[in-house]
Amino acid sequence: MAWSADTWSSLAFVVAGAWILTTVRRPGAGTGPRAALGVLAVLVGVGSGVQHGPAPPWNPVVHDPPLLGAYALVAADAVADLTGRRLRAWWWLVPTLADVVLAALWPGASVVAQGAAAAVAVVAVLLRARARPRLRARLLLALAVLGVGTLAGQLSHPAWHVLAATAIAVVAPTVGRRAPP
Repeated sequence: MAWSADTWSSLAFVVAGAWILTTVRRPGAGTGPRAALGVLAVLVGVGSGVQHGPAPPWNPVVHDPPLLGAYALVAADAVADLTGRRLRAWWWLVPTLADVVLAALWPGASVVAQGAAAAVAVVAVLLRARARPRLRARLLLALAVLGVGTLAGQLSHPAWHVLAATAIAVVAPTVGRRAPP
């Protein structure tokens, strides 16, 4: 099997996830969600490598849920911050696990669910950026990188991989962080 540019560029998620995990230094507020985002990023890279590499029939099961999970985690974290509530793991784990079923049984529905999760995450992050001036620059930068990646991905899927992984790394320091308004 020859590795394509899509396969190689999937490693950007692994690098981003590893970087996030190495920056989670000490236990405390926010480290659990950031570590979860790091693990999800690594899993996105592995799943994407499987999808763009050997592409077995079951590849949606390893490709789709981690990406949906990353979107769901970022959205849930933003909602928790905006509502003053503690982030609950089940807020993002339930949709992620549900996507395992969708990816296994109805891969097209899994793709739609990823799009919906991405849209919710973008709106939640925009609302959080508006409400949290101390986090605003980083949140808007992450959205800008993701937006450019989405546009670039229309021409080059490897560019989407690299820019989406970069957006995950940019947003990571805000995950689990509670900044005053």
